[in-house]
Amino acid sequence: MEREEDVKVGAQKFSERQALGTGAQSDKDYKEAPPAPLFEPGELKSWSFYRAGIAEFVATFLFLYITVLTVMGVNRSPNRCSSVGIQGIAWAFGGMIFALVYCTAGISGGHINPAVTFGLFLARKLSLTRAVFYIVMQCLGAICGAGVVKGFEGNARYELYKGGANFVSHGYTKGDGLGAEIVGTFILVYTVFSATDAKRNARDSHVPILAPLPIGFAVFLVHLATIPITGTGINPARSLGAAIIYNRDRAWDDHWIFWVGPFIGAALAAVYHQTVIRAIPFKTRG
Repeated sequence: MEREEDVKVGAQKFSERQALGTGAQSDKDYKEAPPAPLFEPGELKSWSFYRAGIAEFVATFLFLYITVLTVMGVNRSPNRCSSVGIQGIAWAFGGMIFALVYCTAGISGGHINPAVTFGLFLARKLSLTRAVFYIVMQCLGAICGAGVVKGFEGNARYELYKGGANFVSHGYTKGDGLGAEIVGTFILVYTVFSATDAKRNARDSHVPILAPLPIGFAVFLVHLATIPITGTGINPARSLGAAIIYNRDRAWDDHWIFWVGPFIGAALAAVYHQTVIRAIPFKTRG
């Protein structure tokens, strides 16, 4: 009798764990957030709306300040061995995204990138009003961040080392650069969707805490692969800020690539995650 009672208590105390994999995805243990309205005029009266925009501005400012300054430091070194090199540049970009997403995720979502904002907008995660406001603040922050770097370096050094501006490297075509930006941004935005997935957050309590880590690591890996091709944009605000402050023909000749490529990559990632991975349109019909 005692043994039977122990079995009952044990069964209640230690509930059966849900298996990982496809079986874990069958139970609806979460609530899908309703699609954001296209226009939400009420946001314009909310302090949290402007606070989020300010957070995006400051985060993008800090992002450009650290990353462009790192690029300038590598370019001015007499040889690669005396600087952090491409690996250090990649770590600067990835590490700053990790830190800044962690700091701002609870305020603005930690986008720090118009392509990320665009992808989330297509997935109806935020309104058009907020998306446009974020993109404007991100671009302004990037311009200010690059401007501060130029103030530190001086005009002569800043222009000599090309101001950290993005352009297609010699030996590659514009098509190569566009393709690299599309694929690189797809990797980043797909990682953002996966790391912030509502279902994973509900099932695995550690996912929201760790979300900035895979996002930052994706940025790091993409930079390792594509710095030799385009200097790695995958962030139109970053490319715009550096181009405006550098303001030379070479930066502007290829600048369209760093808007078109990231926006295409972000759109593909949004469609892939929402339609194929989450099958949200099919669930809605059902």
